[in-house]
Amino acid sequence: MAEVRLLFDERRIAGRVEALADAVAAGMGPDFTIVALLTGAFVFTADLARALGRRGARPRIEFVGIKSYGDATVSSGRPVLVGNLPPDLSGRRVLVVDDILDTGHALAFARDAVRAQGAGETRTCVLLDKRARREMPIEADFTGFTIEDGFVVGYGIDCAQDYRYLPYLGVLEDA
Repeated sequence: MAEVRLLFDERRIAGRVEALADAVAAGMGPDFTIVALLTGAFVFTADLARALGRRGARPRIEFVGIKSYGDATVSSGRPVLVGNLPPDLSGRRVLVVDDILDTGHALAFARDAVRAQGAGETRTCVLLDKRARREMPIEADFTGFTIEDGFVVGYGIDCAQDYRYLPYLGVLEDA
């Protein structure tokens, strides 16, 4: 197992999620749909949804699978939808939530797919923004942390299906 260097501890993550909830609630209003990208964003989405609820928001929560890494540490650059998008997005305000915005391919793909389903206003929210790896011209509307390049794990984010269980975010030293 590779060594993991601490990036953000639980307290820092929790504080940032609360601040993001303030911004999202102010920007999205009380009624909207979260479309979270599986599997990496499931922990972040759960914490964000609870924080939004504390602010009076009532988001519907949907999940969609998009794969672009597999078991590799480098994106294929070709996201693939796994399963189907929620069928009832027509006219709804949607917040697409992802764990990491790096190359931009997955987030742009998801945002465009949601819009193609007829969603109304569509905004994006990411826990981590890794600008050094950007290949697509996309920026998130709401960002938790901007980070340097490195392979991040923990808080739901994996490397070859491991490390999701970590309650903090860290960088693999050997990746």
